[in-house]
Amino acid sequence: MVKTIAFISWPGLIAPVLGPPLGGVIVTYSHWSWIFWLNIPLGVLALIASFFLVPQTREKVIRAFDIKGFIFTASAFVMMITGLELMGHGEIDSGCMLIAGGLIFSILTFRHSFVHPRPLLPFSTLTIQTFRSAVVGGSLFRASINAIPFLLPLLFQLSFGWSAVQAGSMVLWVFAGNLAMKPATTWLMKRWGFRRILMWNGVISLLAILSCLLLSPSLSYYAIAVILFIGGLTRSLQFSCYNSLGFADVPQDKMSDASVIFSIFFQFSMSAGIALSALFLRLSMVWNNHHTPAHVDINLAFIGISVLVLFSMIDVYRLEKVQGSRSWVNTMR
Repeated sequence: MVKTIAFISWPGLIAPVLGPPLGGVIVTYSHWSWIFWLNIPLGVLALIASFFLVPQTREKVIRAFDIKGFIFTASAFVMMITGLELMGHGEIDSGCMLIAGGLIFSILTFRHSFVHPRPLLPFSTLTIQTFRSAVVGGSLFRASINAIPFLLPLLFQLSFGWSAVQAGSMVLWVFAGNLAMKPATTWLMKRWGFRRILMWNGVISLLAILSCLLLSPSLSYYAIAVILFIGGLTRSLQFSCYNSLGFADVPQDKMSDASVIFSIFFQFSMSAGIALSALFLRLSMVWNNHHTPAHVDINLAFIGISVLVLFSMIDVYRLEKVQGSRSWVNTMR
């Protein structure tokens, strides 16, 4: 299971890192609109792959669609993401109102999941501590790491004066760290266990993000590359560890429900990470009276997302030392 999850985690790590260099090439040598047109052939390829590769399986008992749960859930996520986006553009009042509305719908969604016989979001799976830690702590960590490929190109272009291609190419060192860690991921988790890896690697991830505050045009190319490479190593290990921990103790009959919760929070955290980093950037610009992002504003955004990593470690600290390990060892056997 761990090897499989480590393998399927690659797209989630690769896509945000490959985006900046590919986008840099497009805006430099073509038109920016091709960044969006590119999604059409990719979407067609995904549909073709799904048709041939995904098995057509059906549940023996088909449950009715939870319409009320869908309305509550969709309203909560749309309002919160839109609210964060508006606040990132300086529309604080409208953004706060939408976020407040999103929180109200989130509470309604949570209450609804415990009264409906087959809810759209079965929050009862969060009673499993390892799964809850992977969802809550993992979502905070994913939000932070997804903000890195957004902030780094801004730093390189606005503060360093690099071209879009140069900035995007430097982010590839994060990708190199992701790849370099993969062969050792399973061995490390087997040797040290989930809790110890998540705690110590989380600290290193936090320091890797804070080390971005040291980036400046005076640093050599290789010094910047090493900082980004180490960050890629830590995020790859933490990402795979969270994904493996999430399903380590989930019984087979709850696996479908757990997958729904995990995937929805996965997608939400990735969007929220960029929205929050843009919000931190905007707040710093207002505080420092800047009309365009400056180096200090980007640094404060890095500090803001590092706090997300710090919060993600609270759930990890509450785990027992061997929690999740027993199921993992049995799976490996």
